[in-house]
Amino acid sequence: MLEHVVGIHELTNDSDIVDALLEGAAQYAEGEVEPLNRIGDTVGAKWSPDGVAMPRGFHEAYRQFVEGGWGTISAPEEAGGQGLPLSLGAAVMEDLNAASLAFALCPMLTMGAIEAIGAHGSDEQKRDYLPKIVSGEWPATMNLTEPQAGSDVGALRTKAAPNGDGSWAITGSKIYITYGEHDLADNIIHLVLARTPDAPAGTRGISLFLVPKVLPDGSRNDLRCASIEHKLGIHASPTCTMAFGDEGGAMGWLIGPEHGGMRAMFTMMNNARLNVGLQGVGIAEAATQRAVAYALGRVQSARAGGTSRNPVAIEQHPDVRRMLMRMKALTMGARALAYYAFGQIDRGHRGDAQAAMRGDVLTPLVKAWGTDVGCEVASIGIQVHGGMGFVEETGAAQYLRDARIAPIYEGTNGIQAADLVGRKLGLDGGLAFDGLIADIRAEIEAPSLVALADAVELVATTLRAADQDDRLAGSYPFLTMCSVLTAGWLLERQARIATGDSPFERTKRAAAGYFLSVVVPEALGLAAGAEAGAALLYSVEAEALA
Repeated sequence: MLEHVVGIHELTNDSDIVDALLEGAAQYAEGEVEPLNRIGDTVGAKWSPDGVAMPRGFHEAYRQFVEGGWGTISAPEEAGGQGLPLSLGAAVMEDLNAASLAFALCPMLTMGAIEAIGAHGSDEQKRDYLPKIVSGEWPATMNLTEPQAGSDVGALRTKAAPNGDGSWAITGSKIYITYGEHDLADNIIHLVLARTPDAPAGTRGISLFLVPKVLPDGSRNDLRCASIEHKLGIHASPTCTMAFGDEGGAMGWLIGPEHGGMRAMFTMMNNARLNVGLQGVGIAEAATQRAVAYALGRVQSARAGGTSRNPVAIEQHPDVRRMLMRMKALTMGARALAYYAFGQIDRGHRGDAQAAMRGDVLTPLVKAWGTDVGCEVASIGIQVHGGMGFVEETGAAQYLRDARIAPIYEGTNGIQAADLVGRKLGLDGGLAFDGLIADIRAEIEAPSLVALADAVELVATTLRAADQDDRLAGSYPFLTMCSVLTAGWLLERQARIATGDSPFERTKRAAAGYFLSVVVPEALGLAAGAEAGAALLYSVEAEALA
């Protein structure tokens, strides 16, 4: 993946560091984090008026995360990071996502804050806060959502008033704040969107503030966690309602210019969206490994049409084998798409403007299709387990419960599809999207991929000429078509290179073959929905659908 999809040799020439990092991350995730997955699910984070207590074992694992420097991989060297490609940081995060999604959410949000402060923060903020955020000693959060302001960020009401000394008094409340309060660290750095006095209405009047839990003088800031949510999954990730300014105002400092909050927010969000797509990959990988292990050990019934009447392991049955192959192929496809996007972002950070725009085009695909794959593969994993999959003790159900949030947060997958057809399809006059399709066409060989490329181009032409409702009505199937096309291109490339007879290479070829023969034709069938328009959707009032 790193060699032939990312092109890691073009981004770093130290293969010894790459190998050591991958091995060390795997050992840490498997040895320290994965054992926490079960207790994290069954015990979860616990709220009290004094704060949020994390389950047993999380504190030691997080201490090792900080001491091991696992959060510093792709952070800037001037802030104490290692300055390695984002693609390598992604490899670490995929392992953590597979081991315990709830645990991995804490460093994932911190990564977005590092990007935002690095791009928009003052010299003082970079000096006083960024090194401790990079190390993980002070994890960070994103405080965007309010009860009346979810996807409509411009409706937020949290206020910021100047204190006269360069600081601001923040008052208001935020909901759904991941790791907004916990006892893994002594300080938590909140990045908070708020509206300053006389600010313009809507998103133009939003500013971003750095609001620490503990102030520079060591005193506690005027903020608290009022409650945590009781959720379907990720029970060990505290999802907090945060109250700012009970006693007059939490002290905060502007990140970037006043009214520049949306620009800084999208720096955080784009980072988070790619990493959420990677959550789908991690969950899919873990669910696949568990399902294969179960199928190899579960003996049930003779194989239909076989020569023996003796029961066999269920992996011998064609339908179970179909499910396992689909899990593997979808996981590999989503991984290829995600890592390819990270590689383009890496090149963008090194000054390649075309690669940066391609990364922008790929971001909604990674977030939406990657998380859809995570849910589908986790669901198939339950099916492989049969009735035992529906029983919590096997662990298969937790993957689906944990995965289900990923298509929702950091911009719902519907918003990703709207972003694709509303912004990314026209980026750089359409050349960013068209260039991707042209590069795919120049390399693909499978007739199924060629047919899908044809269909994607035709649908893109239709949507570009359509009115807004029709374009949005077709956006989700179109996003899936684009995602499968790109993933299929990258899988075909890997299969072409994997010519050896090792189990790894044979699996790569087999799963890629399944993807090209089954998944790609399925995506081709989505073209009708992508071009159907909105008229049928509004042909009856919503109340009649109840």
